[in-house]
Amino acid sequence: MTELAPMEFHPQPQAGEAKPWAFPAPERSTLDNGLTVLRCHRPGQQVVAVEVLLDAPLDAEPAGLDGVATIMARAFSEGTDKDSAEEFAAELERAGATLDAHADHPGVRLSLEVPASRLEKGLTLLADALRAPAFAESEVERLVRNRLDEIPHELASPARRAAKELSKELFPASARMSRPRQGTEETVEKIDAGAVRAFYDRHVRPATATAVVVGDLDGIDLDALLAETLGAWTGTPGQARPVPPVTADDTGRVVIVDRPGAVQTQLLIGRIGSDRHDRVWPAQVLGTYCLGGTLTSRLDRVLREEKGYTYGVRSFGQVLRSAPDGTGASMLAISGSVDTPNTGPALADLWTVLHTLAAEGLTDAERDVAVQNLVGVAPLKYETAAAVAGTLADQVEQHLPDDFQAELYRTLAATGTVEATAAVVNAFPADRLVTVLVGDAAQIKEPVEALGIGEVKVVSAE
Repeated sequence: MTELAPMEFHPQPQAGEAKPWAFPAPERSTLDNGLTVLRCHRPGQQVVAVEVLLDAPLDAEPAGLDGVATIMARAFSEGTDKDSAEEFAAELERAGATLDAHADHPGVRLSLEVPASRLEKGLTLLADALRAPAFAESEVERLVRNRLDEIPHELASPARRAAKELSKELFPASARMSRPRQGTEETVEKIDAGAVRAFYDRHVRPATATAVVVGDLDGIDLDALLAETLGAWTGTPGQARPVPPVTADDTGRVVIVDRPGAVQTQLLIGRIGSDRHDRVWPAQVLGTYCLGGTLTSRLDRVLREEKGYTYGVRSFGQVLRSAPDGTGASMLAISGSVDTPNTGPALADLWTVLHTLAAEGLTDAERDVAVQNLVGVAPLKYETAAAVAGTLADQVEQHLPDDFQAELYRTLAATGTVEATAAVVNAFPADRLVTVLVGDAAQIKEPVEALGIGEVKVVSAE
């Protein structure tokens, strides 16, 4: 029998030293028409991302026309003075580009992604959409009909219905934040091409806009491209709109949106907190992540793993509108769903988690896992040009310095357990939370009242 030769093993590869990473810093410039430009060269990113921010916030919408900003945003891709809606879509497709737009409380944002080799064509189409949108009556009518068709589906979604009710509860009726971002049936059906054009003429101009360009810019004369495309967009001079202060009522209370026969209850528990200009923001991000940011967080560990009430519960902080003087606000919330019979016990355990957190604090292990997850994965999170461009655009919208995200990661890594505990306890005080439950009131009202977490009222789901 022939003996086999001994196997030779190649040396096992060893991990190299980790390279230092920081969120990329942009370069700033201003075009002759007043448009602010942030650019960021990202070698290897052959799909270039462009974000354009327009100073057209929701609170600038005329009374009774909630949703006109959304219709305008959608209409930017529905034709220009050069191309019909169909021709414009075909030109985007030929360039391998996508163009999206949406309206939110800070303003309207357009997002373009295009191969670097076709950046000139992509920027030309984007500039045409901004410079001379057609706003054809037939296209606007179609967009209005589409929006009206969406509204019943949104109301049928327990999560969307809960979000609508929480906004209505937190903010005064006179505040734009109390009403749906994209309007209601009553307001959207009043929107026509004239209203869209008037809103555009009043608020859209390069002097108050910002463009963010991120991707592999090697070999591209970006200054020349911008001058020929977005630089050809003209408009009257203007100043940024003042940011009105945000007021809210977070008196502890419960609102049940009645859905007879519902087998699950949608939970949305929230209040208003400070924005990213507050020094406590990094510690609040860390503490909120420990509370409910992932599968290993406290809320999931108790409500999902130990009790089996839910598939998952999350806590988060979302900036609504930001201002350097501290008058901005973020939504601090806990969301999830539980089966109807266990709505009361699940809420009881959730409040126990909050009380225990306030009494005992976070552990060093929880803090370390949160830092690892938030800071350690950042290089992967920002692998694409679109991710970098989106965060840079967020910073512009929220009046933050260009190095904010880089500083945030450094601060998160240096934030201690005590600081994170104090921040999350202050963010989610057990007696200052507005609780919205979308479910069967006949089954859940009595057990929820027995918890004593606030006055309970029932509203119709219609």
